[in-house]
Amino acid sequence: MNPYMYIIIIDVMYLNLKLRTIFSSQVSPELYGDSRPRLFTYWTSDAYEATGCYNALCPGFVQTSSRIAIGASISPVSSAGGAQYDMTLLVWKDPKLGNWWLSYGDQLVGYWPAQLFTHLSDHATMVEWGGEVVDTRPGGAHTATQMGSGRFAAEGFGRASYFRNLETVDADNSLAEVALDAIQTLAEDPACYDIRKAYDDDDDDDDDGQHSARGGWGTHFYYGGPGHNPACP
Repeated sequence: MNPYMYIIIIDVMYLNLKLRTIFSSQVSPELYGDSRPRLFTYWTSDAYEATGCYNALCPGFVQTSSRIAIGASISPVSSAGGAQYDMTLLVWKDPKLGNWWLSYGDQLVGYWPAQLFTHLSDHATMVEWGGEVVDTRPGGAHTATQMGSGRFAAEGFGRASYFRNLETVDADNSLAEVALDAIQTLAEDPACYDIRKAYDDDDDDDDDGQHSARGGWGTHFYYGGPGHNPACP
């Protein structure tokens, strides 16, 4: 990997206003001083104009866990052709106090206070999953920063990165599976990074004919790519 800044994101939004909470993992040498993937949060209530920050660099996200630290490095990590490791992340709104909580596996990590957001104080209208890469076009060429494992989506399980078992929290505070046809996919530079969605409801092959190795992936997608390559100058 040749990282400048790579982010795996889960976005919670209201309409298209970019009143966001963002959380998942990122590689950012500028922010952390190394190239290790780290659990992170980010929030903004005005489309990055004047509010918001990463982790606890400004008042905002309130960490409550003494076991899981925001900004901490993640280990072990998956490798292309090697062992695959998952992170289970969940965000939901406390119906009584209006705070937005984040959990990692079965551990509560912390929350975004309700007063941070005007529109999200009621509900979100959109959730986004995926990856982002900062590309300043060094030397006039596309960055060689890899997204995910650096492999394209078509390489599938064991090589490409993925999100699986996509669900949202409904008005009753219950988990509801996201229908495959409800997902819109976007790859801004498909020669550099791409995406491929699928559905798997059994213990054998997914819709791409590839063995999931875990079974029951529900709505999921593979994504990523190498960045700069002959087709992505």
